[in-house]
Amino acid sequence: MREIVNIEALAALQPDYMGFIFWAPSSRYVDQPTPKLPAAIKKTGVFVDATADYIQSTIAEHQLKAVQLHGAETPAYCELVKEFGVEVIKAFSIKGQFDFDLLTPYEACCDYFLFDTKGALPGGNGYGFDWTLLKAYPSKKPFFLSGGIGPDELKKIKELIKTPLPLFAIDVNSKFERSPGLKNIELLTPFKQQLDEL
Repeated sequence: MREIVNIEALAALQPDYMGFIFWAPSSRYVDQPTPKLPAAIKKTGVFVDATADYIQSTIAEHQLKAVQLHGAETPAYCELVKEFGVEVIKAFSIKGQFDFDLLTPYEACCDYFLFDTKGALPGGNGYGFDWTLLKAYPSKKPFFLSGGIGPDELKKIKELIKTPLPLFAIDVNSKFERSPGLKNIELLTPFKQQLDEL
């Protein structure tokens, strides 16, 4: 999210989280002030292998409530970010297969995991991974599901909700964009309504 009018329109749909990309190489990079959001929406900063000082100053400047880490951040680093008073969401990329044992060191220092598709970029690649791999998920920690999710995935999401998996949130991005950082509200509105009904 970048443009004020678009942000306000999205906020009216009352998502639980709204993300802002603070990774300079991204086409969605935010290099300007962000507006205050309704209290019920957690303003989330997305970072990739950033310095702790940069994250701390960005939290203060933009009043972030959550931080999504999309790089090779260590458990110790996640613990440090947690001390800044925000929720910590650690992203892991999946393609073909995934060793869920990699999550164990992060259990105590992250509030949520996020599973995204491994691609050329740390996120926002626009395509999904094989969700059946999540059947092997060994943890009770709630997770975000990401990776090229669009309107066509509603049926699959409904099936996933019926499983014992601790699916916490659906993270959508590129499939609902008119251009990088500009969301298609007309497409998101029915999707959000149908998601709320699941």
